[in-house]
Amino acid sequence: MSNLIDALALKNCFLAGANNLNANKELINELNVFPVPDGDTGTNMTMTIMSAAREVAAVEDPTIETVAKAMASGSLRGARGNSGVILSQLIRGFTKEIRENESIDAVVLARAFGRAVETAYKAVMKPKEGTILTVAKGMADKITELAVAESDIEDLMTKVIEYGDEVLAKTPEMLPVLKEAGVVDSGGQGLMTVLKGALAALKGEKVDLEIHDGDISSAVKPQAERKSRGDISTADIKFGYCTEFMVNGDHAFTDEEVDGLRDWLQGVGDSIVCFSDENIIKVHVHTNHPGNAFEKGLSMGYLSRMKVDNMRLEHHEVLIQDASKIAAEEKEKEEEKKEAAEKAAKKDEPMKDFGFISVSAGDGLSEIFRGVGVDYVIEGGQTMNPSTEDILKACDEVNAKDIFILPNNKNIILAANQAKELLEGKTLHVIPSKTIPQGISAMISFSPDLSASDNEKVMSEATGTVKTAEVTYAVRDTSIEGHPIIKNDIMVLGDDGLLSVDKDIHSAVLAGIKRMASDDAEIITLYYGADTKEEDAEALGEELRKLYPQMETEVQRGGQPIYYYFISVE
Repeated sequence: MSNLIDALALKNCFLAGANNLNANKELINELNVFPVPDGDTGTNMTMTIMSAAREVAAVEDPTIETVAKAMASGSLRGARGNSGVILSQLIRGFTKEIRENESIDAVVLARAFGRAVETAYKAVMKPKEGTILTVAKGMADKITELAVAESDIEDLMTKVIEYGDEVLAKTPEMLPVLKEAGVVDSGGQGLMTVLKGALAALKGEKVDLEIHDGDISSAVKPQAERKSRGDISTADIKFGYCTEFMVNGDHAFTDEEVDGLRDWLQGVGDSIVCFSDENIIKVHVHTNHPGNAFEKGLSMGYLSRMKVDNMRLEHHEVLIQDASKIAAEEKEKEEEKKEAAEKAAKKDEPMKDFGFISVSAGDGLSEIFRGVGVDYVIEGGQTMNPSTEDILKACDEVNAKDIFILPNNKNIILAANQAKELLEGKTLHVIPSKTIPQGISAMISFSPDLSASDNEKVMSEATGTVKTAEVTYAVRDTSIEGHPIIKNDIMVLGDDGLLSVDKDIHSAVLAGIKRMASDDAEIITLYYGADTKEEDAEALGEELRKLYPQMETEVQRGGQPIYYYFISVE
């Protein structure tokens, strides 16, 4: 029994909650209303919270403030999909309330729950009841009611979580689409999974607190395995000690301070990595005098995660295993140097007035976007929602004052808006495109003669001038809008719901387009996916030309996974 949560308990509870979500993410994915093969609520929430868990796990000698900061920073930048962004906002609001405290009692915890809900509701333009927000609000109301009389936090959280389960069970009554599909809200289930893992840690149960590399986003590249050339003398190793450490300051380090440290390191070694995240600087350098590097770091703050390896000794212990791997590594280094040089050259160029980013899955679609003027394509979309951090990195690659982003998926718009708030030095304009055809239509409507704000309005309006649909298969039996759906049925999903269901792709598409076509429509476009043969797509296009001679029918290779076709009628 305990009336307080200290910093170490907070850290452990968060890590346990994150790992519990990770262990159950596939079960949460299966709760998605539409039985499509890219059901991703569990995946998005997991990748969001694991981004934060990695930062929390790295906090040494934790305080409430340092743990809270890691929770907020990691989740905000790692947020993916609507569910992930909402989770990150819940975490952000929660940490804002607790960070000034040395420990957390029942009253502070209740205030933190309330602030979490307030922050998350503000982040969603049109909050919908029967979702993760409803579950969170229910628990915030319950803890506020109980915290005055209930001081034991374990008992308090047990009752709050029990009530959260009750609210979650009622979500199908609030959203008819959940009731018809026979599922509770997947985002709400994800939130309950996190809190149940945290409560288990609070109660002293055996939980997993280790953050495993495989649990982190697949978008994060693993550190390259260190290799050594056995035919090179150790005398050719100019700097013998691989030295790593983190500088922890009492303030947010400025670019000038980081640049100054980086310049100093260049005078004592090579292979330098030096970057900051607010009041932390991460350093990696090869040098002959590690102690000097540590002393320099100490002049700026206290050190943590210090590590020194003698590369000359390691050199003798490593033999060449595979010459082709070495050749590939050298080629990769050359390509990286070339890419870095091109990137540096771009930064020296004058900044453009306008730049464009698009999210796309499929090489054919990516080429189409580049062909209509997009500067940078983020690989992702239906099968992998990019994170807020991915979008910020894309903005860094585009040398323009005003950048327009086309999310092309309703589950990416919130992450794009979050990136807009975090971006510095440039302005990000989020065009609310929910599908690939909407994004293409918006891009084509851009005019260099208009201002950024006028273009944002025109491009946003253009997304509403095209009807779109996506064709895929069902991964389970269910019912949508009164239509029974059997596993492996072909579904055509339109802007406002289900358009058609059939056993055959060809027949399903024809039925779907029949509902999309109108007297004033002029063009039908089929973007065929990676699992669709070109000849099948062309045959379908020919039939559409006969059925709708008054309209032009185009067939283009999209190359997207999972979806047989993206369709537009405009």
